[in-house]
Amino acid sequence: MSQKSEVLALKYRPRRFEELIGQESISQTLSLALDTKRLSHAYLFSGLRGSGKTSTARILAKSMMCDEGPTSAPCDVCSHCMMANEGRHIDIIEMDAASSRKIDDIRDLIEHTKYRPASGKYKIFIIDEVHMLTKEAHNALLKTLEEPPEYVKFILATTDPLKLPATILSRTQHFRFKRISHPNIVHHLSHILHLENIEFDNEALDILARSGSGSLRDTLTLLDQAIIYSKGFVDVKTVADMLGLLDPSYIDTLFEAIFAKDRPALIQKLKELESYEAEMVVDELIAYLKEKLYEGDRRFNPLIIERFFRILSDAKTLFAINADGGFVISLILFKMIEALKIKEIDEMIESLESRTPMHDIPAAAKIAVSQQTNIHVVANAPTKLPFELLCDKIRDRSIALGDCFERNVSYISYEDNALTWESCASGDDKELLKNSFGIIRQFVREVYGIDTVIKSQACNKEVVEPEPPVEENSNEPFFESVSMIEESEISVGSCVTQCDETSVKEFDGSDVLNEPMIAKAAELFEATKITVQSKV
Repeated sequence: MSQKSEVLALKYRPRRFEELIGQESISQTLSLALDTKRLSHAYLFSGLRGSGKTSTARILAKSMMCDEGPTSAPCDVCSHCMMANEGRHIDIIEMDAASSRKIDDIRDLIEHTKYRPASGKYKIFIIDEVHMLTKEAHNALLKTLEEPPEYVKFILATTDPLKLPATILSRTQHFRFKRISHPNIVHHLSHILHLENIEFDNEALDILARSGSGSLRDTLTLLDQAIIYSKGFVDVKTVADMLGLLDPSYIDTLFEAIFAKDRPALIQKLKELESYEAEMVVDELIAYLKEKLYEGDRRFNPLIIERFFRILSDAKTLFAINADGGFVISLILFKMIEALKIKEIDEMIESLESRTPMHDIPAAAKIAVSQQTNIHVVANAPTKLPFELLCDKIRDRSIALGDCFERNVSYISYEDNALTWESCASGDDKELLKNSFGIIRQFVREVYGIDTVIKSQACNKEVVEPEPPVEENSNEPFFESVSMIEESEISVGSCVTQCDETSVKEFDGSDVLNEPMIAKAAELFEATKITVQSKV
């Protein structure tokens, strides 16, 4: 290290646009504005602390003051660049709005704008933490900020742009500095340690970058402290001890006890964790799970990590109600053990198959299991004929109708989408089958198909009833030989013999509309449309 004692945040402060960390879009925009001479009279830089706002403001001011400027690549050798780097340029005026926040301070600043620059091309005012100005000071600055002299430039910086009046925001070019990413910070830390000839562990830099929360200045301050504490070698253990964090190896042993369901070991770990801040422990466990997710550890599959993360997220709500930290950590660890007892669906299926003999499982369950596990199981139960299924469906709808149908209707054949049966119904059975033909036809279509046509043949069995006299000249037999075919266009038919189309009439739903109760309901509810639907 150099003999001159200087903190890393100041020693390695960026002095050129290409040295800015994680703000490529802003540095590119400002560089193009300088090269094309399209400069605004007022800029506003906002963002997280330590993201490079003040450094960018100084680089921009130096780039405008350079003898070769305005340029995006100042020479750093001319008098203006050297004075700007040393912070003593007479025409670059920096003002801290946190301490000079009154209207009198702004009046003095406005008074300075009336005089031309002493040596440079511009007179540049850098106002840091501009949101700290009073309301009166903001109002006093408005006119000058909107129409300053051509040689005056304003560069405002703030960490809270929402506190600025809209009138200030509308008069400036607003650049929003984003949070510096974790990989960029780690790379910058390693670069600085190489320049300082200090050995380090990459895991230790990860911990420092995570603790800096996206602020490069905060991270460099922690790195300064770690270099001193670790005596020249920045390793994981010393950094974790310095920050009061958990060592990653300690978290490894903690999760080993969780996966082993070793309650005595966990109780011992809980006693050791009492010396740490509970919220910090939760944050470290979340960061550890995130790392394991990226590593692809087989023990930490995404389902397990998702369960653990839910447990940790629920624990954060307990801190909001001032719950005891030790109790919350204990609850987290024991809930993680319980979360491991939940098996995956495939494991449950395999366990069920290994415990239950297949011959004790019903046929329907065997088919479902075979579909999930790709095992072909042939059911031993005999399958029923379609006509038997039809009889079962009719019986399920009405026992009396089912008995009547089985007693009087006999199956003959099913060919070319035509179902042929023989009906010997008479008397009350004939009337019941005739009135219920719509239901029977629906079940026929469900079993045999929607295009099935029903053919009903006359009964050929001997009838004990006396035969009526037959005329000598009649050539027609007593039993009808012509079958009745149900046409899809007519949509009516019968399952009994000697009945024409007029004898089988389906229920006409339009008659319901004439009922007094329906009319009263339509009047009460002011119905504009009434639809009658038939339901089998």
